[in-house]
Amino acid sequence: MRIIFILILFFVFSACGSGNKSDDQAFIESLESGDKKTAIDEELISGILQQIPSPLEISLMLKESGNKYNSDFLNSPDNYGKYNTNYKKALNLGVYGTDLGYTNIYEKNADGIKYLSKIKSMADELNIGQYFDIQTIGRLAANSRNLDSLLMMTTKNFNTINSYLQTQGRSNLSVLLLTGGWVEAMNIVCNVASMGVDHPELRETIGEQKIVLEQIILLFSFFQDSDENMASLLKDLKELETAFKEVNITYTYKESSVEIVNGVAVVKDNSTTTITITKQDIENIKNVTGSIRTKIIS
Repeated sequence: MRIIFILILFFVFSACGSGNKSDDQAFIESLESGDKKTAIDEELISGILQQIPSPLEISLMLKESGNKYNSDFLNSPDNYGKYNTNYKKALNLGVYGTDLGYTNIYEKNADGIKYLSKIKSMADELNIGQYFDIQTIGRLAANSRNLDSLLMMTTKNFNTINSYLQTQGRSNLSVLLLTGGWVEAMNIVCNVASMGVDHPELRETIGEQKIVLEQIILLFSFFQDSDENMASLLKDLKELETAFKEVNITYTYKESSVEIVNGVAVVKDNSTTTITITKQDIENIKNVTGSIRTKIIS
């Protein structure tokens, strides 16, 4: 199931005044410049989102592989007060959404409530609270058996907001949210994968992100001339792309076949993908990802 982050839902515009042009002011100017060339086709973003594994999906894989819950991997809810620009808020809403998903998979409800509280506060500050039902989400998040319902609800909400941002020419925010959540998920899985125990599935998941990163970099290229913050983050993402350089992904096509499952004809994809990634590759990717994440959450 490839759906984007739990609670990647909220964005927007609150200006801060100062003598010099702040990050927030520059960000808002880029949004309100009227430059429609930065608008991205909704189907393009949606297509890329479908390629990004849900942090809930990754967290579930970590739990099933026997890895214990580790709150040190997460961005502390106490850092919430640092995010006083819209650029930082957009990125860290994605980060907190990933962290909330991680706590939910491990049924750490006390930690989850802290993240839910901060996300709610941020949504209210950004005047986007009407796009989700925090009480229902909180109830679903408290019970891992409701995972499918939670994913369906949060995906629907994200699609609604993403469509809204498209009509407003503010695709910037969708890109920042998905990037913040993706970087946080990468940080968690890379830290686990480098802990000494060999997890082939985790290694392959990291390797697969080479393709996802290429898509994210493509999205950022639309904004590099109109937003200094995104241009700076794009440079960091290209450094991460270099760390992925030695990862080799080989796709082998095989003709599909038809199987009968419970009396229903099902098309089976027989093609295979082989991912070659070394421990050193993972270490390099982890280090660059960690550096990017530090900048995002600081």
